[in-house]
Amino acid sequence: MFKVTKTGEHQLELVLSGRLDSEAMKVALDELVEVSRQMEHGRMLYCIGDFEWPTMGAMGVELSRLPALLGMIRRFDKIAVVAAERWIRSASELEGALIPGLEIRAFSPAEEEAARTWLAG
Repeated sequence: MFKVTKTGEHQLELVLSGRLDSEAMKVALDELVEVSRQMEHGRMLYCIGDFEWPTMGAMGVELSRLPALLGMIRRFDKIAVVAAERWIRSASELEGALIPGLEIRAFSPAEEEAARTWLAG
């Protein structure tokens, strides 16, 4: 499941759990790009639940939409990643270090309120 919710003029919440196939990935990424289209200096809360690797087809869809995703990510200043898996949190912060102008901080599920506070600050 991949759910995108606009929670404010410049804020989104994403929820990811389970395994995505190619069709679910198409719908999710298209929705993400569309919902964020008018945003500037956006903030995103990205909650990753029971993570399973996407199917090969889903990864192909993600690669095919990479130009649109790179354009979309530039609309955001801050992303808080909430995930139970330590390696997901580490990978998220590494990604933030590689993208100029984007700050990504990772939090455990117990720290979700701290993630929301950080995004609001």
